Amino acid sequence: MTPYYETELGKLYHGDCLEIMPMLEPVDLVLTDPPYGINYQASNPSVKKGLGLTPIKIKNDSTLINLRPILNMDCEVISFGANCYPEQLPHRGRWICWDKRVIESADRMLGSPFELAWRNIDHGFDTMIRIMHGGVVNSDRGKRYHPTQKPIALMVRILSGICKKAELVLDPFIGSGTVAIACQILNRRWIGIEIEEKYCEIAAKRIEMERSQLKLW
Repeated sequence: MTPYYETELGKLYHGDCLEIMPMLEPVDLVLTDPPYGINYQASNPSVKKGLGLTPIKIKNDSTLINLRPILNMDCEVISFGANCYPEQLPHRGRWICWDKRVIESADRMLGSPFELAWRNIDHGFDTMIRIMHGGVVNSDRGKRYHPTQKPIALMVRILSGICKKAELVLDPFIGSGTVAIACQILNRRWIGIEIEEKYCEIAAKRIEMERSQLKLW
């Protein structure tokens, strides 16, 4: 199986994750932001302008896909948007709440003030992560490549603060490559899968840009 793109730490595959995953080596962590089945379309003008697309749709998001093969994996799993598909969760787990406003005065910003990610652990506590992000306040310095793009800082915080021991990280819905970039920053091995080739190309370019910046440092 030939990767679409690879670095010294990771490999990006183009295709359906459910077809590719059985051929992969075991991983320590799945960290992903799958389609939620909500037919999402970006409404924020800054997102549309940044991506140059109107309307912006996500492949396989018109109806809920079966995420159980991923949610039931033996390794640690963190899946964003799981409050949109609770019937697929195997158990209560624990939750990460990403506070996107941080301060009360920012609550009036456009969009949801928080997002949830489900963890497949059955012990410990729920977790709060506060990173301001939304509208003109964008933690990736305003650069948007995907309609539901998560900030790099968020994935770095999860990997460095919650999943410290995960040596090989899989994102089966890697989109514009944010999880892979976070892994490159933290010197973690990674595998990414993306069904849309245009985002494979964007992810490869973003990862390569980050690698160039890291070499400068």
